[in-house]
Amino acid sequence: MSPDSRDPIVTHLDNSAAALDRACHDEALLDAARNIAAAIVASLRSGNKLLIIGNGGSAADAQHIAAEIVGRYKQDRRGYAAIALTTDTSALTSIANDYGFAEVFARQVEALARRGDVLLALSTSGSSPNILAALRLARERGLVTVGFTGTKGESLRALCDHLLVSPSDDTPLVQQIHLAVAHGICDEIEQTMMRETVEK
Repeated sequence: MSPDSRDPIVTHLDNSAAALDRACHDEALLDAARNIAAAIVASLRSGNKLLIIGNGGSAADAQHIAAEIVGRYKQDRRGYAAIALTTDTSALTSIANDYGFAEVFARQVEALARRGDVLLALSTSGSSPNILAALRLARERGLVTVGFTGTKGESLRALCDHLLVSPSDDTPLVQQIHLAVAHGICDEIEQTMMRETVEK
């Protein structure tokens, strides 16, 4: 069977495995992930919270990650503060209607965020206007800004204290790497916070 006629499912799984392998050996990505986990731990430890934003599939990932932090990842423990700003349809539609879609996340950051919180922005392209607007406002308000993007999103670096770049420009693969790395970060957060609780 020629490569062009292969089963699309097998092809996707092969491409996914290759992308995850690249991520696993990408020292810049791994360093960024560790620094992001440490920044979120520091924020939660100080009584602050994690805010997460994204569009489309990244919006679903935002609420997935928030659920892992608020509920649990693997271990029973107290809940930590995380909010996906992608889930309140009344807020999203009213803000989009009154101020434009570019403001749907920035307006929520303005209302809900405080200095020391972390804003995690998931954007495969790195160029979504509503992501950029929220990151700009977050920086003005003294939040720690974190970006997850792909190889086309390097321009986000100017707005992010920490930027994780997936080694791909293919949207589904970028999103898969984002979620895989986010799970690792959730594990690191959970283990660190629980260890500190035991040590006290």
